[in-house]
Amino acid sequence: MKKVELLAPAGDLERLKVAIMYGADAVYLGGQIFGLRAAAKNFSYEDLTEGVRFAHERGVKVYVTANIIPHNEDLEGFPEYLEQIYKIGVDAVIVSDPGTFSIVKETVPNMEVHISTQANNTNHMTAKFWASLGASRVVLARELNFKEIKEIRDNIPEDLELEAFVHGAMCMSYSGRCLLSNYMANRDANRGECAQPCRWKYNLVEEKRPGEYIQVIEDEKGTYFMNSKDLCMIEYIPEIIESGITSLKIEGRMKTTYYVAMVVKAYRAAIDSYYDNPNNWQFNPKWMEELKKASHRDFTTGFYLNKPGHTEHHYDNTSYVRDYSFIGIVKDYDETNKIATIEQRNRFFLGDQIEITGPKEDVAMTIAEMWDEDMNPIDVAPHPQQIIKIRVELPVAENYILRKEIKAGENE
Repeated sequence: MKKVELLAPAGDLERLKVAIMYGADAVYLGGQIFGLRAAAKNFSYEDLTEGVRFAHERGVKVYVTANIIPHNEDLEGFPEYLEQIYKIGVDAVIVSDPGTFSIVKETVPNMEVHISTQANNTNHMTAKFWASLGASRVVLARELNFKEIKEIRDNIPEDLELEAFVHGAMCMSYSGRCLLSNYMANRDANRGECAQPCRWKYNLVEEKRPGEYIQVIEDEKGTYFMNSKDLCMIEYIPEIIESGITSLKIEGRMKTTYYVAMVVKAYRAAIDSYYDNPNNWQFNPKWMEELKKASHRDFTTGFYLNKPGHTEHHYDNTSYVRDYSFIGIVKDYDETNKIATIEQRNRFFLGDQIEITGPKEDVAMTIAEMWDEDMNPIDVAPHPQQIIKIRVELPVAENYILRKEIKAGENE
């Protein structure tokens, strides 16, 4: 049985490497232009070259987003960009527009093309249309349920792959086709600059009562009636696989390294467990615990089971649940003296109880000894990206994650 693909977001080179280390079969990322996450760091030519090399050495594929809805000026330089990424060895380019699709086919005809969810892929005729033009994969719209997905799978060419989001933030607009950001913040969501106005506070104003702000619900803070919960389908791995989805996609190119590591780790374990025993797969609550240790909103199953109702949204706030703080990442480990070199990400102290988590293991420990980069003893690591050293008795490796539970009343 051929395994489904676990597809992870990579906002930069570090997150690409961590996603692969924690179990991703493929990563998707943006270059400096043509992608839909303008606020992400994205990849320079040099980083993309290094990322593709790193991934391919480990049997992992790299897909590059070029899925903006382009205006005329946006097409300038696109053929040259495609030639660049093709030369590097990128495995596929993700597009949403027929114009950009045609340029890909004319410029690099041998490159695989994936059709973005931005193209509103909601039926089998649309999927067959893209397949007839040479697309190798269609990323399904988020607005589909399992029955619809199975019907699409049963009515398209066998070699056409289907990709679908299974975890992460949900866009309030139909397949991400939103104009709110354009009108309210002068930032074009479909050219990679969404300001997420759906997460803002709103009140109702009646036409003949200017200046009178009516709360949509009884809450002194206002309301967030377009603020969706986060998608989470880890409890439905068998249904996802059996519906015919080829690639399980995690949203989050702007999420932290820690987020990428924890989400990939959990889904990797759940998917592998299914293939170990498909007929008797059982959900392990530990996977959900891992997901909840990363920053998240409350979870929803989106459209997979039924159309979302009022319980699928947050009406009181836009904040994330953060029960754990990402405090550092391992850069090196000396097995002889059992000292780990750590790059700090959030403040921590000598004596803190922490967890070190890797692709398959978790180690709880207390920081009993800590030094700065020059091996001077220290009591606190307060500076972002400060290099410090701590003693760790059990072996760890590069890109293992350090986290600390956030106690009540404690700042992250």
